[in-house]
Amino acid sequence: MSVLDRNRLDEEASPYLRQHADNPVNWQPWDEAALEAAREEDRPIFLSIGYSACHWCHVMEEESFADEEVADILNEGFVPIKVDREERPDVDSVYMTVCQLVTGRGGWPLSAFLTPDGRPFYVGTYFPRDPKQGMPGFLELCERVADSWNDPEQREEMENRGDQWTAAAENELEGTPTSGDDSEDGGEREPPDAAFLDSAASSALRAADREYGGFGSSGPKFPNPGRLHLLLRAHDRTGREAYREVVEETLTAMADGGMYDHLGGGFHRYATDRSWTVPHFEKMLYDQATLAPAYLAGYQVTGEERHADVARETFAFVEREMQHPVGGFFSTLDAQSEDPETGEREEGAFFVWTPEEVEDAVEDDLDAELFRERFGVTRSGNFEDGRTVLTLAESVESLADEHGLDGGEVSERLDRATEQAHEYRETRPRPARDEKVLAGWNGLMISAFAEGALVLDPELAETGRDALSFVRERLWDEGSGRLTRRWKDGDAKVTGYLEDYAFLGRGALDLYQATGEVEHLKFAIDLARVVTEEFWDAEDRTLYFTPESGESLVARPQELGDQSTPSSTGVAASLLLDLAQFTPNERFREVAEGVLDTHAKTFETDPLQHATLVLAADTRAVGSLELTVAADSLPESWRERLAETYLPDRLLTVRPPTEAGLDEWLDALGLDDAPPIWADREARDGPTMYACRSFTCSPPTDDVEEALGWAERLAPSVESDPGPNTEPDLDFDGNESPF
Repeated sequence: MSVLDRNRLDEEASPYLRQHADNPVNWQPWDEAALEAAREEDRPIFLSIGYSACHWCHVMEEESFADEEVADILNEGFVPIKVDREERPDVDSVYMTVCQLVTGRGGWPLSAFLTPDGRPFYVGTYFPRDPKQGMPGFLELCERVADSWNDPEQREEMENRGDQWTAAAENELEGTPTSGDDSEDGGEREPPDAAFLDSAASSALRAADREYGGFGSSGPKFPNPGRLHLLLRAHDRTGREAYREVVEETLTAMADGGMYDHLGGGFHRYATDRSWTVPHFEKMLYDQATLAPAYLAGYQVTGEERHADVARETFAFVEREMQHPVGGFFSTLDAQSEDPETGEREEGAFFVWTPEEVEDAVEDDLDAELFRERFGVTRSGNFEDGRTVLTLAESVESLADEHGLDGGEVSERLDRATEQAHEYRETRPRPARDEKVLAGWNGLMISAFAEGALVLDPELAETGRDALSFVRERLWDEGSGRLTRRWKDGDAKVTGYLEDYAFLGRGALDLYQATGEVEHLKFAIDLARVVTEEFWDAEDRTLYFTPESGESLVARPQELGDQSTPSSTGVAASLLLDLAQFTPNERFREVAEGVLDTHAKTFETDPLQHATLVLAADTRAVGSLELTVAADSLPESWRERLAETYLPDRLLTVRPPTEAGLDEWLDALGLDDAPPIWADREARDGPTMYACRSFTCSPPTDDVEEALGWAERLAPSVESDPGPNTEPDLDFDGNESPF
């Protein structure tokens, strides 16, 4: 019996793939058995890519993939393959690139028709079953493609198109312009200096929506935390208040609007409108992981306690709802859940409210009234069918004035009402949870908890430790020194990608900074070595997204731009620069500088889409701020002082106070000699701090204030040039696909 005679997705662990295991379509996973069958049968491949929390993926399944007539044509004329983009971002990258090049847009579900050897010849996203609103019907499309494939003349045209589109994908994904080729005089291009950060931040300022916060003059609105970090670092260097103001406006708008869950904490994926009111309701681990540090940085810069509260509530949400009992972090919560009244799965059903539901949930009438006014719950609503997405519609002060109450009493009543509303919401059918544990996304979340441990509460480091231990035990092979990407219910699968090594390496290094535990530093170094061995191409001088020893696709992608997650290339470059401080004999700095040189023109031309690479290039230009502490542990009073101080390029290292203790660390790390960041920096009559940048160091001191004073004197200083236009560019649209 051929593998094509049945739906094989019930053998897969991915929740997204298993959602399609009962379809009448004979779905295949992306594996050699399916690809070989396509070649042997000489059938085109229909490739459908999505993820478990994708709303339009569910819609297309209900309309088309559960339909017997559609299934018949797919089963007879094609090899239908389903891919979870969260498991196989490499496959997604290749064919999404083609879709964006050909159609000018992208999104999920991604629908692609391929030759038996994987060359794309027709691409799109969501298709309705039948023609609608100018979109072709999927059933008719499949019939036409099948007929054309069996016509020799039309098939030749499809094959030629496949060649052209594959070449375009290769050029887009594998292109590596060298710095020498890009310079006007044909010589080597100078790397960006400290002044480039201000230029990049000015671009972000021009793109900012100064009325509603965020970037772009229309919806949808995405978080873009990389741009916020870019602006805060530039503000720190130049003192330009407009940079800080944009960050403050954006953090406040996101936390006040419907993208933030005001009852349970944590963020939805994005806002569908300019004013951040109505979100797309799925909750992704990577959004919590990248937004919490942005709020921590905002708290340090502004002192605004609300930002710290948002970070705390986000961490609490992740621990409560997205963590495996023994440590690892799950991937997503679905946008859809069952509506208690209709029994149908609807987007946002778990999160939205009517006035009647508030009255049912909140015991006291005045408490309920205050809740409705505070969160904007009205009869007309701001969502579908008169329901309301909670937003902060009224301040505590205005409610106190309106009702003749003391502000403290209003806050107390709102706290009580919010707690009761949350308890009521917990009785509703919950959104499905995708319980894949992905190495890279866990690395991002570990970094966030590590930063939270330094800024908010040292106990948060324990959550990071548990997660790192979970991933190491289940996804890291000590024997081969290689990482697997995904774990689900005991099943580990998929070779690790650059983002897995880079994000997890960054998480391990940040956990070392928070705890001073050298085993985390060692693991970060182990992961970084694989980055240079498997992903670095010395001839092209770039880091590819897929390992050299991995599966060969029709194109080998790179990931230079920030998307829903930071650029893996940018994170890797930053990680390698930091780790080079500990391992000067490795080629970490050489690789990082090679990548930044190769892609300098790319991120200089378009800094907003490459904020992570810009920040890595800036670290290269000015050096990290090295804070070396010689002590058994970081004194709590020092941690508290560092917690309130914004140090955007900080590299905090706690080394043993004595040379004997340091020798034990060097043995554990396999180092013959102490690296410069530790050498000759022992304790002097108690805990001692050294502040250094670019080979210039402070004297040893037991006074954290003195060390921070030195850090300020060592900071690079660049006078800001506001440029000719500091107003928002109303024609700019920096948003990604809403799907």
